[in-house]
Amino acid sequence: MDQNGGSTSTSPYNNEHAQNNVTAPSPYAQPSSTFEALSPSPAIPSNTDYAGPHTFDVSFQQSSTAKSATWTYSTELKKLYCQIAKTCPIQIKVLTNPPQGAVIRAMPVYKKAEHVTEVVKRCPNHELSREFNDGQIAPPSHLIRVEGNSHAQYVEDSITGRQSVLVPYEPPQVGTEFTTILYNFMCNSSCVGGMNRRPILIIVTLETRDGQVLGRRCFEARICACPGRDRKADEDSIRKQHVGDGTKSSEGMKRPFRQASHLSQLNSIKKRRSTDEEVFCLPIKGREIYEILVKIKESLELMQFLPQQTIESYRQQQQNLLQKQSSLPPQPAFGSSSPTLCKNKLPSVSQLINPQQRNTLTPSSMAGGLTDMTPPMMGGPIPMNTDMSALSPTNPLQSQLQMVPSHCTPPPPYPMDNSISSSKQIF
Repeated sequence: MDQNGGSTSTSPYNNEHAQNNVTAPSPYAQPSSTFEALSPSPAIPSNTDYAGPHTFDVSFQQSSTAKSATWTYSTELKKLYCQIAKTCPIQIKVLTNPPQGAVIRAMPVYKKAEHVTEVVKRCPNHELSREFNDGQIAPPSHLIRVEGNSHAQYVEDSITGRQSVLVPYEPPQVGTEFTTILYNFMCNSSCVGGMNRRPILIIVTLETRDGQVLGRRCFEARICACPGRDRKADEDSIRKQHVGDGTKSSEGMKRPFRQASHLSQLNSIKKRRSTDEEVFCLPIKGREIYEILVKIKESLELMQFLPQQTIESYRQQQQNLLQKQSSLPPQPAFGSSSPTLCKNKLPSVSQLINPQQRNTLTPSSMAGGLTDMTPPMMGGPIPMNTDMSALSPTNPLQSQLQMVPSHCTPPPPYPMDNSISSSKQIF
């Protein structure tokens, strides 16, 4: 072995290995600085939540929906509402400490696919204005700023042009579980020339020195003048939309249910109800209607717990009742006489009258009674020259009176006054 030339090797891969070492760097080489990575993010950053090996999480304090609130967070919509240039605290939490030199990056991206390739920046009006820009170390075009941290660094990728802000990760203080970072958003979502009412997402990542992502959380953000009002309006809108979708889906299921048999209807409803765990709120006007719907709702829910044998038995009972009802003769119309109902009818007036008294109610006796009763009914005395034969039984009016059925007991016959007859003869 030559001492001056050093060790030699007869391997045929010696020259090729040496060339590779010169032209290709080691894949495990790390940059000497935290911010020397070639690109802080890919062309289209991922917005999928990723807890990572350290269980990285981002949360917000409990907030109010009052109109005076400068920021508020909706857990239902996973959306942050805040005013321009107002402090918005974000809580960072990990279960295990990340490696030394880890950083927290916050980057805005557009939510919709047609805008995701564009870079989110401030509008020209706010970028060139002296307001919120004088005395600030942050570039005027950056949307997100960090408040109260002198180690914050604002980065703009030289390839994609995306802007982000980084702060070193700090472990929580004694007695706390979170590390709080104060962010400011420096442009309204409605600004023309900037976001222009296009929804944006804020991607917060936990990264190592060389830009390796250890955790990722994403939420939507809206910068507006009244966060509480806008949050309430969005939550009400999404609830109404859910109710409307539930109504449409139930209407769409009506056609196949009509075509199926009764048994298949119940089976399909059971299958759908067992897999559908959504809860809907239906506003109802009126206590009576509400109680009826509650009974229907309880009946449908209780039917799920009944065995199939009990349900079949109930249906058989209902079928027997329908058959019995159809076998009964039809009931006569109102006012018609039916022998089947005579035993339940009340006795008539003629049946209540004594048979002896009923025999005395002859047409002549009724005529006499009517003759005596006529003057008071007419409201005055009858002239003496009036023909009294008009009230005789042979008059057509008397025959009509006999044909009219009476619903009350007729008065007893009055005796004929002979004095009236004698006076007629005198005059």
